[in-house]
Amino acid sequence: MTCDKTQEKFADYLTGDLDEAGRADVQGHILACPACREDLEDLTVIWAKLGVLPEEQPGGGLRHRFYTMLEEYKGGLEAEKKAARLESGRGWRAWFTFQRPAFAASFSAFLLLAGAAAGWFAGGGSEMKRAGLSREVQDMRQQYALSLLNQPSATERIQGVSYSAAVKNPSGTTLAALFNAVDSDPNPNVRLAAVDALYLFRDRPGVRESLVKSLSVQTYPLVQVALIDFLVEVREARAADALKSLIEGGDLTPEVKSHAEQGLKQIAI
Repeated sequence: MTCDKTQEKFADYLTGDLDEAGRADVQGHILACPACREDLEDLTVIWAKLGVLPEEQPGGGLRHRFYTMLEEYKGGLEAEKKAARLESGRGWRAWFTFQRPAFAASFSAFLLLAGAAAGWFAGGGSEMKRAGLSREVQDMRQQYALSLLNQPSATERIQGVSYSAAVKNPSGTTLAALFNAVDSDPNPNVRLAAVDALYLFRDRPGVRESLVKSLSVQTYPLVQVALIDFLVEVREARAADALKSLIEGGDLTPEVKSHAEQGLKQIAI
């Protein structure tokens, strides 16, 4: 095994994610290669130091700022699309001028084509066709998202959550898949991504109610904090009882308990 190939496996070697054969390959190489052995020793020291660093907990305003940035990002995308359409329109109108010989020569043919198409456009065919195409794209995106959410790789499931968030009007099946990801996905990062995606659909029936119920099944602190922030952000009054039960349960970390108590006060205002 070459040095480059071996060094690519150092991270997995340190985290214990290599199988027996992979570990044996790395160990065999570093025994025979002083340079790689020294690099691994340096990485091991750094890894050990990282392991004793305290875990940072996000501040109460972090998720609020994230949601605000997310909404601003979506607004920026819409503005860019409108600007692009306007620019495209100006370029098209500039072409349609009698100062251009190409336009003068083809104007008669254009009138014939326009007349033939006028009846079809007047009947709404173009709008119907675009609407149908948009629905097909949305359906395909949802099918792809659902497929990714069922994959064994956490990275692919996060991609599935991302595709779901890009759907303008998700189906009940897509929302149910996101609820399931929040409640039962084995990877906390997938759960967090699903909570953030559902914020975009916070006004859909059943979304807030489902996330209130999720509070009772979550055990990972950052997911608990994400749900609390979500419910406080949308001022969900039904979350008050769930927060009280969570606080009285006695199984919370001090940070999450404090966050839940603060959230309960904010909802009650």
